[in-house]
Amino acid sequence: MAPGTDSTAPPPAVAQFLQGQAARWWWVPLVAAGAWVVIAWLVLRADYRSLATVGVLVGVAFLLAAVNEGALAAVVRGWWAALHAGLAVVFVLGAVWAFVRPVNTFFALASVLGLLLFLQGIVTLSRGIAMREDTPHWWLELLSGGLLILLAIWVSTSDGVWDLAGRASFILLWIGFMAVFRAISDVMLAFSLRRLGNAGPPAGPADDASPVPPQQRRAPEGATAPQRTPTA
Repeated sequence: MAPGTDSTAPPPAVAQFLQGQAARWWWVPLVAAGAWVVIAWLVLRADYRSLATVGVLVGVAFLLAAVNEGALAAVVRGWWAALHAGLAVVFVLGAVWAFVRPVNTFFALASVLGLLLFLQGIVTLSRGIAMREDTPHWWLELLSGGLLILLAIWVSTSDGVWDLAGRASFILLWIGFMAVFRAISDVMLAFSLRRLGNAGPPAGPADDASPVPPQQRRAPEGATAPQRTPTA
């Protein structure tokens, strides 16, 4: 490999394929951002439709979890396959119930808010620890996870003050602002993909360039080549 060549850069064929896909599908995150804006508008209205919207989102999350568990059940064997298949069935039933009774799903979510915040904090904390070798900003995930765990403890130990109505308002604000931030992130991703798709063709590695022929050594002008002494 030539000096100065980035060993982590993808091959030209792979880079060209990724660039073509970015040029073709850059609008998908933009459509997703529009959907997140609609969700944020429905949730932040704080009315009956807001409760139903959150319940439907819970159903969608259950459905995605069911698909994930079904895929895991197809690739493993034995008791693990049976366990993942059982979890997929449970998630499907939960998704059906969330779609049929979205408002009841919302209030069930509000009743276990402390547990959900604690689980999210644990996941965020673990992700931050796992990313400490990959990014210098891993401590942000660590800090977010710790704050979520503290928030979960506060919510769980303040049942006398934090009633169901207060929890419901907190969930609506939480999901509404998360939807707004997700929409902004998707818009930035869409324009980044569009810029990548409109960029020029990826340059090939330095090793593919034609080598420069070495210069032949020549004697200086006026100088004569040394005579070789004949040997006996």
